[in-house]
Amino acid sequence: MKRMVSALALTSALAALAAPAFAQQQGDWTVGVGIANVNPKSGNGTLAGFDADIDDGTALSLTVEYFFRDNWGVELLAASPFEHDISLGGTEIASAKQLPPTLSINYHFPTQGAIKPFLGLGVNYTTFFEEETALGNLELDDSFGIAVNAGADYQISDNGALRLNVRWMDIDTDASLDGAYLGTAEIDPVVVNLAYVHRF
Repeated sequence: MKRMVSALALTSALAALAAPAFAQQQGDWTVGVGIANVNPKSGNGTLAGFDADIDDGTALSLTVEYFFRDNWGVELLAASPFEHDISLGGTEIASAKQLPPTLSINYHFPTQGAIKPFLGLGVNYTTFFEEETALGNLELDDSFGIAVNAGADYQISDNGALRLNVRWMDIDTDASLDGAYLGTAEIDPVVVNLAYVHRF
């Protein structure tokens, strides 16, 4: 009897170890809702002969991911608008809003336990709008660039997880004032995202 109980206990333990936490299988969908901070790199190029500096912005984030193979997903990142103040030569002279939708292919490592890391590579499209300055009509061109993604999910329920991930995006925009070219702003931000992710 003791041998049978021991065998059952061992079998249960092995089965538990064999079952991946928050396993991502082909056909699964996940939806994530969180908060993202877009933090441009230090030194954002030269505009009109002055050093440009673009501050960070925080907004709500939304991700939708479809798993086309086990552990492989295609993900769309969306968000509410991010707003950034723009300074030239240390003086704040403008502000602008942007949306950075990003499409990525992510690989989720099939590790055991509650923590599941992932890596991704994708394409970012950033559109700028509501550019405001007292100097005239400011325009910032839209941008295409690559995006790199790294993070991890921490399982808190059978279908729910907390996600922390960091992206780097290649974002450059040509700036003009009243039609006159000012230069290229090199933004290239690091985006930190904290979200709740639910699997369907």
